[in-house]
Amino acid sequence: MNNSMFRILVVDDEVPITILLSKILKREGYAVETAGSGEEALAKLPEFVPNLVITDLKMPGIDGIELMRRIRRERPEIDFILLTAYATVENAVEAMKAGAREYLIKPLKEPEELRAAVARVLERQALADANALWQTQLAQGLPPKEVLFAGMEQVWQEVERVSATGATVLLTGESGTGKSLIAKVIHTLSRKKGPFVEINCAAMPEQLIESELFGHEKGAFTGAVKSKRGKFELAQDGTIFLDEIGEMPLAAQAKLLRVLQERSFERVGGTVTITTSARIVAATNQDLKERISHKQFREDLYYRLQVFPIELPPLRERPGAVAAIAKWMVRDIAAKMGRGVPELDEAAVQRLESYDWPGNIRELHNILERALILSPEENVILPPLGPGGDGRAAQGRGEGEGSARRELKSLKELEREAIEQTLRETKGHRRKAAEILGISLRTLQYKLKQYGLMK
Repeated sequence: MNNSMFRILVVDDEVPITILLSKILKREGYAVETAGSGEEALAKLPEFVPNLVITDLKMPGIDGIELMRRIRRERPEIDFILLTAYATVENAVEAMKAGAREYLIKPLKEPEELRAAVARVLERQALADANALWQTQLAQGLPPKEVLFAGMEQVWQEVERVSATGATVLLTGESGTGKSLIAKVIHTLSRKKGPFVEINCAAMPEQLIESELFGHEKGAFTGAVKSKRGKFELAQDGTIFLDEIGEMPLAAQAKLLRVLQERSFERVGGTVTITTSARIVAATNQDLKERISHKQFREDLYYRLQVFPIELPPLRERPGAVAAIAKWMVRDIAAKMGRGVPELDEAAVQRLESYDWPGNIRELHNILERALILSPEENVILPPLGPGGDGRAAQGRGEGEGSARRELKSLKELEREAIEQTLRETKGHRRKAAEILGISLRTLQYKLKQYGLMK
């Protein structure tokens, strides 16, 4: 979190004190408001929404302890520093029990006392906000470079070049080609201090996506019982990955465009402008130009995202990659299962290489995981490959190549058939079909329209 985003409310009935503290804090770049009483502080709270309140302990009317208790009942995320000229052990204990982060004696010996106390609170908040996100990322180790970029040497060169910059990146490619992993590589190579924050735009209900991205203030909508920081705030000094960007609703697209242009936004229901230093990486498996022609995606946003496009080739167009990826995956999956690590024999590798992988790396991972679950410790028995698990699509590219390709058809034909079959099996229940297919209901509805299956 940079200092300009950190908002501090200074509360003291002595005007010279509020002026002095405000001046010290503003020099550090913080956004500062002042109040001359506890009552005035409570009145300013809804509009200013501070991250930190620095308050005098002894004040007429609502004193510092009572002010802290009232605010923390409504907004537990706000931190407090208490100031007092009456330093006692009892006062300090009472302040800490009530939830104060720091306790300073006035008059301050030097401005550095205040600066250091505020810096400690800021660091604590930033760590608390990012902690869960960091733990998730640290637990997800990336595959070795020679595996992740097998058959994609050009992509590796592009990733290496763009990572050293702060440019916005748009990753395109079929579903399952590893766009999320590549986004994490870009973040890692960028040496960003902040976290990698991911949001799937297709999985988020339309009415909640703006709140998830930009945060919201208490009372902004039904169910907003407290303020919440959005993904852009959590991604400060890090990377925000917008997966399935083509599914983002138009209203949220307009707000995202402003973030790309001005690097600022407001929370839903808020008036405070927040700046962001997050790097933006977006991804889609859709043709955004086609979405633009159907008025489903903003053209101006498309060109803002298109600063540095990287296209990930499908697995079937990456010669030699299947064997390298499969061998690594078998070891990785087996290790996570806590079982012995079997080797893929030559016959198994040939079967894997002969298949066209319409589901790309994701499908390869699922096949291998299923195989390891069903196989004995010493070897890997592959299940049938292809639609419906009947193995028809897994015929070799040699002698039977023509018939295999006729049976495989095109990826779009396979996708259409999979949707039709799933809808038949669920008796037309679209939500259930979307869950089985592993896509959002909105994506399914778009596909139905695209393939002329709407009824």
